[in-house]
Amino acid sequence: MQLAPNVEVIHHGGKNTVTGSCHELAINGESVLIDCGLFQGADSYNQTLKIDFSLTRVRALILTHAHIDHIGRLPWLFAAGFRGPIYCTQATAYLVPLMLSDGLKLTLDLSKSKRTQFIDLIFKHLKPINYSEWTPIKSNYGGYFTYVRFNPAGHILGSAYIELKLPKDEIAVFSGDLGPNHTPLLPDAIPPKRADYLFLESTYGNKCHESIDKRSERLLDIIKRSIKDGGAIIVPAFSVGRTQELLFDIESLLYHHKLQSTIPIIVDSPMAAKITKAYRRYCKLWSHEAKQKHQRGRQPLSFSQCIVIDSHQEHRRVVNRLASTGEAAIIISASGMCQGGRVVDYLNALLPDSRTDVLFCGYQAKETLGRTIQMGAKEVWIEGKRVKVNAQVHSLSGYSAHADRNDLIAFVEGCKDHLKQLHLIHGGVKVKTKLAYLFRKKLKMVKVVT
Repeated sequence: MQLAPNVEVIHHGGKNTVTGSCHELAINGESVLIDCGLFQGADSYNQTLKIDFSLTRVRALILTHAHIDHIGRLPWLFAAGFRGPIYCTQATAYLVPLMLSDGLKLTLDLSKSKRTQFIDLIFKHLKPINYSEWTPIKSNYGGYFTYVRFNPAGHILGSAYIELKLPKDEIAVFSGDLGPNHTPLLPDAIPPKRADYLFLESTYGNKCHESIDKRSERLLDIIKRSIKDGGAIIVPAFSVGRTQELLFDIESLLYHHKLQSTIPIIVDSPMAAKITKAYRRYCKLWSHEAKQKHQRGRQPLSFSQCIVIDSHQEHRRVVNRLASTGEAAIIISASGMCQGGRVVDYLNALLPDSRTDVLFCGYQAKETLGRTIQMGAKEVWIEGKRVKVNAQVHSLSGYSAHADRNDLIAFVEGCKDHLKQLHLIHGGVKVKTKLAYLFRKKLKMVKVVT
């Protein structure tokens, strides 16, 4: 789509879907890519992993954050010949190799040596930069054709929305994924002072999340029920972001309600354990509240009741023990949409037990096992066999890593003064249509594009 003379945006993924983000901003015949993500769930139908667009004018890749639906097509991008710089924040640069290595194992079943070779190649092209600093992007014809700046997005560690300079001193802003406001672990996203063209995610543009206090109350009730009556609490959680938010809240609940010795917290995801270490490494990026807690000697992401399961043998022992004893435990395990990973073993073993609680804290894409369970199925198919669902199933929208409708409106309100065009992306058509209606009522002089 043409934004201004000699400025256009082409969406290669993530315009009408929640996954597969990949956008190209072209300025005077040269361009940058913003993200290059994997399609997941129903979004992946009729989608090719191959890069089916020309890279001739692409000078750089800019990553908003390290979730696989924003970086997962990097192997195919490099296979298509891309060898330009990859700009991202310091923390994202730390997370990308971890996430890609895991993704390559799951999607391509590559050996460790081949994964290492590719990760080494990617690492050479990563150009980590600090938040709030304008960085020039070189033109093939000498000088620079644009500048990029990263700003905290509050979504996951290292996440950013990006500003790009256009001709005539205009600014294009790509939100990436914005986090909800008032979460305890990461700071809120502060809107840019200027945005002439804003490309805004709309994942939950038709919903309002429950409050932070409400999500904690509901989680506490489930924990107390498990302690009293037995049964495991299974939390299918994404390794990046959701697991750490959960650990932060659980530590706080156990501390304030003096439940430290009554229930184990089992993190059964090697990837989540690695990511949690990254969160501790970059604690300077935490919110003020989280930093204060840490300074007072609390360990919100590595407390004594937290047990990390490493080997597959140990994982199997824990699954079998919980299935045979029915004892209380909180299990945080990947994958977040139950499309593989260790959480599937827990579901297979414990879904038939009515004492089990399954707690969904994040988006479940259509036609995933997580979505099927979340929607109330009485039976599901796991590893080729039918499994009864007698467990209690809960959805806590307050743990979403995405901004809700009110958060999105607040972000746009904060940068509306220069706004000419608002493009809604990263969402379903129905969701975007509803959100566009609200914005058109509020922003009479702004062109709203879905």
